[in-house]
Amino acid sequence: MKALVSTEYQPLDRISLADRPKPAAGPGQVLVKVSAAALNPLDLALITGAMKDFYPVDHPNVVGMDVAGTVTEVGPDAAGYAPGDQVLAFVPSGGTVAEYTVATVGPRLARRPAGLDAERAAAIPESGMTAVCLLRAVGLGADESLLVIGATGGIGLYAVQLATALGARVIATAAADDAGYVRELGATDTVDHRAGDVVEQTLRLVPGGVDVVLDLINRGEGLAASAKAARPGGRLVSPLFGPAELEREVTPVYIGTFDPAPGDLEDLAHRAADGRLRVELGARYPFDRAVDAVADFAGKHTRGKIVITVDAS
Repeated sequence: MKALVSTEYQPLDRISLADRPKPAAGPGQVLVKVSAAALNPLDLALITGAMKDFYPVDHPNVVGMDVAGTVTEVGPDAAGYAPGDQVLAFVPSGGTVAEYTVATVGPRLARRPAGLDAERAAAIPESGMTAVCLLRAVGLGADESLLVIGATGGIGLYAVQLATALGARVIATAAADDAGYVRELGATDTVDHRAGDVVEQTLRLVPGGVDVVLDLINRGEGLAASAKAARPGGRLVSPLFGPAELEREVTPVYIGTFDPAPGDLEDLAHRAADGRLRVELGARYPFDRAVDAVADFAGKHTRGKIVITVDAS
């Protein structure tokens, strides 16, 4: 089969489409004929080796972790699925930008409902479930205020909408030409990160500070700076890592990996299918331009998700 492959830790422009053995479904797994796959920042880090000390990969490595497609084979103990099922999945071991991939039965695999096309389905798993887990980890409640730093990216796309659905007041960072977009997602207010200090702008909107800061951009001491937008005793949540203690009794909550609950992915898929959750596809690429998709993802600002269509049939 054809797959997008990195042969070593290497620059992004050195990956290529190559022949790889077709995988087989093992115990508790299904084999998926890939219709579409989406890219995430982690995919780029695994190609270059930027996270090799924390997340090493074996080579040759097939790129991609998000997928939508059709089950073609069911392994032993993979109850609940059958050949022909339309599914979406997050595959932590990678391998989704390929003609076939394997996915494990569990909370990271779900059926694709009618009304949700494969491209939008592929754009949901990693970013959508990460957003769910971030908001759950910090216990965001109705009538609380939330600052989302990185609102126009993949995780931000879902975090803004899910927080709004919870009843929170959402303030989103966005450049001037993205302000209308994040308001369409549900943001009440926007702050232009290109026009001045985000914390200062936020405190002008909410003088006492927001209840929660969700920072999808910064790490380390950069998170300590972002935490200054939170009220005393507020919370900061991030998928990256920063100081164990923050000033003014702001509580840091870090989730390095997301642990979805059963039903999370199904819920996201059904929300997308019936229109309650917008899935923004910033760019679509055919399979033969998968290398270009990776390069553009690294080099261009794109709203929402980048998707590669592997099998358009």
